[in-house]
Amino acid sequence: MSYNKTANITAETINPRVKTFNYEPCGEIARHAERLQEELNKNPGSRPFQEIIYCNLGNPQALGQRPITFFREVLSLCDNPALLNRDEAHLLFSQCAMKRARKIIEAMPGRDSGPYTPSQGIKSLRESIADGIAGRDGYPSRPEDIFLTDGASSAINLTMQILIRSEEDAILCPLPEYPLYSGSILLHGGTMVPYNLSEDGDWGLDIFEVKRCLEEARISGLTVRAMVVINPGNPTGQVLSVTNQEEIVEFCRKEGLVILADEVYQDNIYVDDKKFNSFKKVARSLGYTEDDISIVSYHSVSMGYYGECGRRGGYMEICGFGEDVMGEICKVASLTLCPNIGGQILTSLVMDTPKIGDDCFENFLAEKESILSSLAKRAKTLEKAFSSLEGVTCNRIEGAIYLFPRIHLPAAAIKAAKTEGVSPDIFYACRLLNDAGIAIVPGSGFHQISGRNRAAGTYHIRCTILPGEDKIKAMIARLRAFHESFMNEFRDRS
Repeated sequence: MSYNKTANITAETINPRVKTFNYEPCGEIARHAERLQEELNKNPGSRPFQEIIYCNLGNPQALGQRPITFFREVLSLCDNPALLNRDEAHLLFSQCAMKRARKIIEAMPGRDSGPYTPSQGIKSLRESIADGIAGRDGYPSRPEDIFLTDGASSAINLTMQILIRSEEDAILCPLPEYPLYSGSILLHGGTMVPYNLSEDGDWGLDIFEVKRCLEEARISGLTVRAMVVINPGNPTGQVLSVTNQEEIVEFCRKEGLVILADEVYQDNIYVDDKKFNSFKKVARSLGYTEDDISIVSYHSVSMGYYGECGRRGGYMEICGFGEDVMGEICKVASLTLCPNIGGQILTSLVMDTPKIGDDCFENFLAEKESILSSLAKRAKTLEKAFSSLEGVTCNRIEGAIYLFPRIHLPAAAIKAAKTEGVSPDIFYACRLLNDAGIAIVPGSGFHQISGRNRAAGTYHIRCTILPGEDKIKAMIARLRAFHESFMNEFRDRS
């Protein structure tokens, strides 16, 4: 008997769609940063810095953000229900955490956090989320319209599975974009139709630009099914005005497009002249019901002031889909049996926080405001620091957790990048990591292109504001020294 000794699974034989996209926030620069950190751990002093400062990924608690006590108390009690019956529990946990945990435990299958739950999520938790949405927006929300998911990413992938039938189906996405969208669209066999945000307009959206992209896509034979809007923006940090949102709602209603509203940064607003408004709220305020327009909104426990990325909790609220479609979505959701129960619990807590009169309210509010005020301070500090660098401009960060500064690189630096076979923004990011120990994401990782949204010779990087205030100071010192040296080196060669 002979055996085939050739591997049948190779880079050439895997699904070709997998090879068509990159996810730069966790790409080669991130992997190189991890290798450098291992090198520093083994050989301290081998580099001109002692540690890597990670500014490439929105991972709050890994960068020092403390968890909210109320959330962790409830999660602990739900995983250990026997604690509720111990005398010392009243000394260790707040009364409102114990009350909430009892309510959640009563609704869990088998009154335990181990069993499977319904595929859509535990109903009482969805009821809490629906009440939270209604309180936020001032318009009703139904638990039947809510799907609890393993983070917003899982919800977005599920939506694409439902919407995309073939490569002729297309989704409008903003540029710069969060690469989860392009990756998910490609993996599910669809086509991404980009529309450009306006950097000169504070990364706002020009509805005429979107109309142009839609018309060109239709002329080419594509069926555009939905429009992605990220608000507050990632990677750009803008908060859309209500007027802009109204234009989008009117446009999508007229054109028959589903609005896919990425609203995971809704608690991260740093300016006084803007606030978060959900697309559902804007649509309802215009008088449109679910019979007029379809909206899928996403939220997550990963960002905000909670920062519980590893819990993988999130939800999507689906408005304007028929009961037959909702049944099909439930069927697809059931393939993963259920979202993890810890994430389900935490998502309900995020949308149903302690109220005035609860014994833990003052502590909860103090923790929340401390985190948000610190994030706002760091955002302004980093924005000012980038804007002070030679050849760098940085729009005001209004929300989310990222800056997206533009860098005008010397011609010699662009030439050196070409010699090394990489784009200039990747060249700059690699040098910043190797020379200063700062990990950021090149703007090309968000598929930004030259033309309407980038001037010739300029490039972008994305930098998170999450490192703690002391680490931010160290980062700025390293960044200034590196940038001055880099510009001097390549200016002299020009």
